[in-house]
Amino acid sequence: MNQQLEAVIFDWAGTIVDFGSFAPTQIFVDAFRTAFNFNLSLEEARGPMGLGKWQHIEALGKHPEVHARWVAQFGKPMDEADIRHIYDTFIPLQQERVGLHSDLIPGALETVQALRQAGLKIGSTTGYPRAVMTTLMPLAAAKGYAPDCVVCADDLAAGARPGPWMALDCVQQLKINAVGRCVKVDDTAPGIEEGMNAGMWTVGLALSGSPAGLTLEEYRTATPETLQRVRERVSTELRAAGAHYIIDSVADLPALLTHIQARMSCGETPSAA
Repeated sequence: MNQQLEAVIFDWAGTIVDFGSFAPTQIFVDAFRTAFNFNLSLEEARGPMGLGKWQHIEALGKHPEVHARWVAQFGKPMDEADIRHIYDTFIPLQQERVGLHSDLIPGALETVQALRQAGLKIGSTTGYPRAVMTTLMPLAAAKGYAPDCVVCADDLAAGARPGPWMALDCVQQLKINAVGRCVKVDDTAPGIEEGMNAGMWTVGLALSGSPAGLTLEEYRTATPETLQRVRERVSTELRAAGAHYIIDSVADLPALLTHIQARMSCGETPSAA
């Protein structure tokens, strides 16, 4: 059967907005310091990126080095009450500052416009909770980006990434005929796993997201050799999560979708790719 692509499901920070995904990572550092006077490095904060924010804090508490420092400082492992306090500190900080990191990634708007012209629907999932997205969505819309649906980390009882549920909720909302007609695009391993677990084609982003950790200015001024080292490091991580393809940023997506469509026209599916 000649299958046609129907939808692309994008992540938000590091994928469509916020080159380098600095809004959530820096605020994790600030939330730990504000809530408990605990020092967390930016690199440590990036580690679980892609998970829901509660799960992200929980994962940080289990990180061997963070765990050891936490026990040394407080005499006990991080518990649920600690996670709640950090989370409750994180959310208002994120709401306050997310607008500072709401610029679209270069090429994102042109890509989305090309996909719509091709008749594709646009879905989105995010590790942000709904409270943060109510701030970010109108800011992105004012800059031209308004997906057909937005599913947040705390929307569903089943949970968030790396499970398939947010991506599958997009499938329902967009009325897609088969999960294999969707492409999930993300900059993090949990986001790629989300798409794989949902049975979709998956595309990882090597240079625009959290694992790369580059500001837009750093990206623009980096040497080709530096970018290649970052590209190889991030690609290894995303391939391990199961990414079918890896590109530098969403600006490169339209040409890749033509290739995926050609494979689908030959009867190939994500599960067999």
